[in-house]
Amino acid sequence: MMVLKKILKWVFLSLFVVIALLYLTGTDYILKAVRVVYLNGETTASIDDHIYFENSVIKSGASNAWPKHKNYNNLYTSERLNYLHEDSRTIAYLVIKNDSLLHESYFNGYNESSKTNSFSMAKSYVCALLGKAIMDGYIESLDQPISDYFEEYKTGLASKVTVGDLASMASGSSWTESYYSPFTITTRAYYGEELEKAILSLKTVKKPGEKFVYSSGDTQLLAMIIEKATGKKLYNYLSDSLWIPLESENDALWQVDSQKNDMVKAYCCIASNAKDFARLGKLYKDYGKWNGIKILDSTYVVKSIKPRFKESPQYGYGFWLNKINNKSFFMMEGHLGQSVIVEPNDDLIIVRLGHEKYFFGENPYNGDITTYIEETYKMLGIDLY
Repeated sequence: MMVLKKILKWVFLSLFVVIALLYLTGTDYILKAVRVVYLNGETTASIDDHIYFENSVIKSGASNAWPKHKNYNNLYTSERLNYLHEDSRTIAYLVIKNDSLLHESYFNGYNESSKTNSFSMAKSYVCALLGKAIMDGYIESLDQPISDYFEEYKTGLASKVTVGDLASMASGSSWTESYYSPFTITTRAYYGEELEKAILSLKTVKKPGEKFVYSSGDTQLLAMIIEKATGKKLYNYLSDSLWIPLESENDALWQVDSQKNDMVKAYCCIASNAKDFARLGKLYKDYGKWNGIKILDSTYVVKSIKPRFKESPQYGYGFWLNKINNKSFFMMEGHLGQSVIVEPNDDLIIVRLGHEKYFFGENPYNGDITTYIEETYKMLGIDLY
């Protein structure tokens, strides 16, 4: 018994020392990461983790459901597609053709109204809000320097960074994109409570405007600029500018760093459902119009879904891009395979939400994204290759 007491004493003392060190070094956010991730049996952030964070509401207004296609849920789904759903723990799969809901499936207890984490699909919304802020006259253009909004960027290379550089992820920032290390700024931003401080601590280490380097920090800084320019909280601006005009059926949630700071985690973390996520895809498919009403400038939309850099054909302004033969896709993409995939010429939108995604390296549409496209086209009887 005495031995057990000594062991427990040393265990508790060690825990106390570790926790004290985390607070002293400003890495106490790791405690929340452990509680939210590992104590829930996960190895990374999950699609259901919005319940562990503070959230602000993205309000909906008068809603309008997607009309159902005449062949609604009547088309054959292949064994390959069904296996992929099961193996990657898909929770929602939609096919919208000619603006009508052709197919919808939900799995593992989720349904059409279930709220799950968008992860980086939120970046597409932030870039859409940039287009809206330019259209509304709050921001001059993609070429406006970010130093107009934050004194921290008045000198050196930082003075050359524009809002367009942030939207196209070409700022030259020191941000490191890493989802599995507890000590990176990515983890600190996600689980910490001082997001603005973390972002403004970043440096411009490479010449901006020359190269695409994926950076969630760029989107976060862009969102902070949009809030400064408009004088509106980002979730309210999204609600007024897009969520309500696109006739979304449900309120959504946007994670914030803390109730006190109310800083939206803009690079990620809109909790919504597949049918409402699909609406931004339709808006861009229709070049900024929603049922004939202009929401975004068409020239901005066209620019967004084309590569900025010849050397990086996979990214535009807030959207991933891919070509398969004569088909051109633009995509909203998020951690663990959250996807809204659009082919405008075929009037097609594919949505997939789920728990897992195969590792692809630097190419986000290798593996299951390509498989979802291939199997959807087979379902439609369209020759992709």
